[in-house]
Amino acid sequence: MREADHAEAGRWLSRHGLTDVEPTPLLATRLAVRRHAKLADSVLLAAFLIGAALTHVLGRLGDDTFSWPPLLVLAALVVGLLTGQWLLGWWVRRVDRTAGARLSRRVAHPVELGWPLVLGRPHAAFAVATFSGAVLLAVSVLPVPDPGLRYGAAVVLIGLTGVGAGIVMQLRQILTTPAVAEDEASLTADVVMRVEDARHLVTPSLVWSLPAIFLYGESVGWWNAVSIALVLAGVCALGLIEGRTTDVGTTARRALAVR
Repeated sequence: MREADHAEAGRWLSRHGLTDVEPTPLLATRLAVRRHAKLADSVLLAAFLIGAALTHVLGRLGDDTFSWPPLLVLAALVVGLLTGQWLLGWWVRRVDRTAGARLSRRVAHPVELGWPLVLGRPHAAFAVATFSGAVLLAVSVLPVPDPGLRYGAAVVLIGLTGVGAGIVMQLRQILTTPAVAEDEASLTADVVMRVEDARHLVTPSLVWSLPAIFLYGESVGWWNAVSIALVLAGVCALGLIEGRTTDVGTTARRALAVR
């Protein structure tokens, strides 16, 4: 166990109110792979956004109608995004399995940890509302007689399809992965990681970005104002939810206390 990983594990425990738990090699290993995976996922999302922007520009060069080849390229980028996210999840699960195989004994969660316990209804409702708002905005501008705007809406809808599928896929991985724990303390840490991963997953970075970037036409219209309003309203709503819901550590303890 590297000293830096050990120190980071100690800070993570303090941040989540687990000051009575000692950082172990198991915890340090699991946290380290999750940090690396989240960094790689951010790079993956940035690459997808850049690729989507390039296909949007190429699709609109010198053409007032839809250009289907760039949209097919964008669909291929969506497949690549989902594949990359699945591989990152597989990497994390593989490290967890390897760490779990070294345990002298292993405990399981006393209850089935469904999405209401791990993610929470407020965060789930926020994710659904944000995604639905972006989809409805993109669909609503399709009848507007502006080829560039309609093309941008198609880019947004294809991108949102990939984002939605990725969220469902990763959330399923979070919920179904077996616990990697040897005692009550490591079991609590396991649930904390799940709650933390799930809340991070539904933070709508791409859902906010896609309409604001791609829904523009030959002139400024109501769609531009709505795109920005969705971001501002979403930030305020997320802040209220984070402020009014229990912290990750408390949520994990309550999930384990359910019988």
